[in-house]
Amino acid sequence: MKTIKDSNLKIKALDRHIRMSPEKVRRVINQIRGRSYEQALMILEFMPYRACNPILKLLSSAAANASHNFGLNKSDLFINEIRVDKGSLLKRLQPRAQGRGYPIHKPTCHITIGMGIISE
Repeated sequence: MKTIKDSNLKIKALDRHIRMSPEKVRRVINQIRGRSYEQALMILEFMPYRACNPILKLLSSAAANASHNFGLNKSDLFINEIRVDKGSLLKRLQPRAQGRGYPIHKPTCHITIGMGIISE
């Protein structure tokens, strides 16, 4: 398999402020990095993690972008770049004894998927 390195072709999808820890999302995206679109779909459908659902939706969105914007076939796509960045923290307080407040930090993350074309 060869890959086409076309600098003008930017197939990507971005999802921000997902209410999930970036570390938990990274363990899923490390399994699909560099794979074809169809292989990544199969892997994500059968993995038991909660992070698979937003990644699956984002992967489908990136493939739909390639199909709609560039007229490409979904079976010719592969994951060129996939990245998870840390988002903002939702800060909450848990009431504790004697009027104290215990901080709770709820992490968010941003996922970016970039796709390329497989050529034979």
